[in-house]
Amino acid sequence: MNAPQKFNEPTAAAKKMYTALPQPPVFATLAEERQHRKQRLAASFRLFSKFGFDEGVVGHITARDPEFTDTFWVNPFGLHFSLIKASDLIRVGHDGKVVEGDRPVNAAAFAIHSRVHAARPDSVGAAHSHSTYGRAFAALGRKLDPISQDVCAFYEDHGLYDDYGGVAVDLDEGQQIAKALGSYKAVILKNHGLLTVGQTVDEAAWWFITMDRSCQVQLLAEAAAAHSGQKLSFVSKESATQARQIVGTPFSGWFQFQSLYARILKEQPDFLD
Repeated sequence: MNAPQKFNEPTAAAKKMYTALPQPPVFATLAEERQHRKQRLAASFRLFSKFGFDEGVVGHITARDPEFTDTFWVNPFGLHFSLIKASDLIRVGHDGKVVEGDRPVNAAAFAIHSRVHAARPDSVGAAHSHSTYGRAFAALGRKLDPISQDVCAFYEDHGLYDDYGGVAVDLDEGQQIAKALGSYKAVILKNHGLLTVGQTVDEAAWWFITMDRSCQVQLLAEAAAAHSGQKLSFVSKESATQARQIVGTPFSGWFQFQSLYARILKEQPDFLD
């Protein structure tokens, strides 16, 4: 299932702005592209740890291999996000076996991400973690509302999986999650957390970061509204759609991650190893 091309088509103004900005890299070899994806993946784990998205040994971000496209790179089970280097990542096959690396794979990572990558050939990156605000909002069993410019990136572009089936170690549970994701960039997993995808690792990681913050904003806004007796102010359908076509495009997701990458590279350059 490919993501719709026109749904997140940028506005004419956005297209003009994008052409003046740095663009995603083009690679001379598959090996060069593979290393780039692994380094962005390692950087994403460091950033997730920095933002407090780690919870013990749970959570995973994956990157489809550019050559062996039915396999993906993922964090080894039991290694803390804050310690992950590019060289620690393992490559997992369609059967759940580790084909590169000597560390074990998280069964839930395989069950979820293998089904997501299979259902979404356009997705290079996929991110899932048990972030605090993502879990809190997921307990409500509903989608995010268009109450801010940032959350409009997900306007009519995120799904809801409302049938928590326990720890996702079975392929059937992963299949149901992939079905709920559909062609969207993200899905809220009731009683579980958030999952995001992207055409690059950078994009998938950024959507997760900003989606978790959007969950935090909505929880705060609803609490304030309940305390004051006021109602939340929603962005109109027209304005929310326009905002999504600027802040919710694949390029926007990729570009917004770049400043975070520069930050973690300066602070923790060892993840490149």
